[in-house]
Amino acid sequence: MSSKFQFILPIFFIIPLLLPNLAFSSPVPDPERVVEDVHKSINASRRNLAYLSSCGTGNPIDDCWRCDPNWESNRQSLADCAIGFGKNANGGRNGRIYVVTDAGDDDPVNPKPGTLRYGVIQDEPLWIIFKRDMVVQLKQELVMNSHKTIDGRGASVHIGNGPCITVHDVTNIIIHNIHIHDCKPSGNADIRDSPEHAGWWTTSDGDGISIFSSKDIWVDHCSLSNCHDGLIDAIHGSTAITISNNFMTHHDKVMLLGHNDAYTQDKNMQVTIAFNHFGEGLVQRMPRCRFGYFHVVNNDYTHWEMYAIGGSASPTINSQGNRFLAPDDRSKKEVTKHEDAPEDEWRNWNWRTEGDLMLNGAYFRESGAGASSSVYSRASSLSARPSSFVDAITRTAGTLNCRKGSSC
Repeated sequence: MSSKFQFILPIFFIIPLLLPNLAFSSPVPDPERVVEDVHKSINASRRNLAYLSSCGTGNPIDDCWRCDPNWESNRQSLADCAIGFGKNANGGRNGRIYVVTDAGDDDPVNPKPGTLRYGVIQDEPLWIIFKRDMVVQLKQELVMNSHKTIDGRGASVHIGNGPCITVHDVTNIIIHNIHIHDCKPSGNADIRDSPEHAGWWTTSDGDGISIFSSKDIWVDHCSLSNCHDGLIDAIHGSTAITISNNFMTHHDKVMLLGHNDAYTQDKNMQVTIAFNHFGEGLVQRMPRCRFGYFHVVNNDYTHWEMYAIGGSASPTINSQGNRFLAPDDRSKKEVTKHEDAPEDEWRNWNWRTEGDLMLNGAYFRESGAGASSSVYSRASSLSARPSSFVDAITRTAGTLNCRKGSSC
């Protein structure tokens, strides 16, 4: 790191400490406008001080790999950059590179070599990449085997307009830099899930990514929208999951974490949701949680029509350093929704907000032991940055335009 950069960093850590004084001394009568103006001023100064590069954004995932112009030759080093509860997701690390050359999906029972389906069902670890831009329209849900990475860097890859991705009873999955949209239910058909086995699958929900009974999962830098059910759902005892740097738009029930209020096997679920942009056209469930522990950190919420974060069955929700911009509708200002329980029950659920930036009247209803409780000390390998950094941290959420020979 250069001496110039060493000089800049302390300034940025001092600025957030000055925010209260700046806000209260302003003559502008609207306090929300004051916060927005100060936030814009900080972002402008950061952009002027070399923050236009992909390095030094404060996003620990991106700063781990995006500055490398030789990323295409060092693809598997991405696995070193996982954080949060899904930090041990190695995907296809140390396996062969498998190149998808055929966008077709003619036979879900006997997939052709060169197709995406043929790669994801193999028993060996594989790092799956794409020869060119392509739209993969699947005939049946894409059932993945363990130790796989789907890496869309270097191409524009869409999975959509049909069934999408299923992660079922497996481990070590990375899904990176893929457009996932317009996913539809499928099933009541035979689908191959390994070279040795094909079986009958009932009707799927039509999720973008469905995670069942799986662990060590990392979904990063994907763009997701407009699916039949959820964009990303994790149920049936799934755990050790990180959902990061994704851009989600135009969808109703965004993210469900937990099967139902009676499925106590989800009590060990641990999910980190970090650096995502929840954008235009979203309604609810960002996420909706049951049981388990959920670390929601440094995300940008710019749209919700019902609520942003909800839950039932007494989940622990630790919201840190997020930016919440409430809709103009006065009845929709609350970030949170305690579902399916009377107040004398949900007020004991451990939900807290720490360092979140609330704009346009947004407010977070805390419950349970509150911010001082030790229940929130459970490590997720991720320290929240100040909420004033959220704009820079999430500015490139979603798929990236990575080209060989230059940094992403």
